[in-house]
Amino acid sequence: MTLAPADPTVELVVLLTEDGTPCGTAPKADVHHTSTPLHLAFSCWIVDGAGRTLLTRRAAVKRTWPGVWTNSFCGHPGPGEDPAEAVARRSVQELGAPVADVTPLLPTFRYRAVMADGTVENEVCPVFRARLDGELALDPAEVDAARWVDLDVLRAEVAADPGPFSPWMRLQLQEF
Repeated sequence: MTLAPADPTVELVVLLTEDGTPCGTAPKADVHHTSTPLHLAFSCWIVDGAGRTLLTRRAAVKRTWPGVWTNSFCGHPGPGEDPAEAVARRSVQELGAPVADVTPLLPTFRYRAVMADGTVENEVCPVFRARLDGELALDPAEVDAARWVDLDVLRAEVAADPGPFSPWMRLQLQEF
């Protein structure tokens, strides 16, 4: 069951205690800064029938890690929203296409990363795999580009030069 915020134009994120217990909410626009509180998120890796994954380059206008290549898409479940439901919702918002076969890969993944300007990501971030169930229609406010890549090729690219890739994607890739 999904609980809507009082103002539907404000996206809320779920704040967490150190043990992962929900302890409140905050507007997404106010959460990411130099002392970002621990909050709930998710990552999704879309994989095709040939075993390739869809990488996306984060839009240049994104607050965190603009212009870097990352896993297919990420987001934040709303208050009371199941993370797998949030994956389905967010895929349509970012990629313009639904997903199917949403499967947890790393259900307890957690990370903290700091950008050069001091902005922090601090998330409990379950990781899912899914299959694209439609044609891509990328939202330019979220995604600048997309490409399909074999996981072994991606591992080699990251090993050769990790800089163009998001820190959470690099950490997740190590666990596959």
